[in-house]
Amino acid sequence: MMTEEEFIRIAGYMKQRYGIDLGQKKVIMNGRLENHIRTGGWNSFHDFMDDLERDPSGNMERELVNLLTTNHTYFMREFEHFEFFKRQVLPWAKNKAGQTRDLRIWCGAASTGEEPYMIAMVLKDFFGLEHNMWDTKVLATDVSTRVLQQAIEGIYNEEQLKDLPEAWKRRFFRRMNDGRIAVTQELKDEVLFRQFNLMQPFPFKRKMHTIFLRNVMIYFDGKTKQELLQKVYDCLEPGGYLFVGMTETVDRSRIPFEIVQPSVFRKKEGND
Repeated sequence: MMTEEEFIRIAGYMKQRYGIDLGQKKVIMNGRLENHIRTGGWNSFHDFMDDLERDPSGNMERELVNLLTTNHTYFMREFEHFEFFKRQVLPWAKNKAGQTRDLRIWCGAASTGEEPYMIAMVLKDFFGLEHNMWDTKVLATDVSTRVLQQAIEGIYNEEQLKDLPEAWKRRFFRRMNDGRIAVTQELKDEVLFRQFNLMQPFPFKRKMHTIFLRNVMIYFDGKTKQELLQKVYDCLEPGGYLFVGMTETVDRSRIPFEIVQPSVFRKKEGND
């Protein structure tokens, strides 16, 4: 069983490196790591962390992140967002990017791929025959390499796709011999998956038209959340939109987002 000292050490490491607040989650942390520690041959969680901090490859750290991050998502989750995105955001973004035809959309918590593929399907629908005249590739990032690998493979089961419109299933998915369902190459080509830690400086050269950062800030404390939201605000185009999870809030007393509707925020048109 994990000691209090070991728990504080691992929680502190995750907080410092990734902003993830596990301060009240000792039982969960122990449950997710205990078997890994035992089968890996370490005598204690301290021994494991000693080796991790000496590991030049970074593989042990990646494994720790994979084990301690939760990735619960599904197609059509909080679907109202995608309807609003198609109805309100995309007409604005299309007009804003009319000269360059370069639409910049970032999904900052890609998980196993359902959300970025949803965004890509909405984009395909919206642009229709004009789609190949635009660069609408979605940037999709996550801190966990394990879920990104699943996202890149793009293979799901029947249950995961049950709420998708039939037209989308027919167009963007194909059934495999084993009964599972795979994303078509056409849709895969619309999403660029990358590993990225939200605590790092944002590397974007150009500002984003829309950012989806849904159901990820629940893992951060107030200060970390504010710092992240400030970085998000700074990297949005004037007038750009931010989508957060339905249960998440944004403190607008510190960052001048305008609230469009619950969980949808906008940078003022005139603010660079």
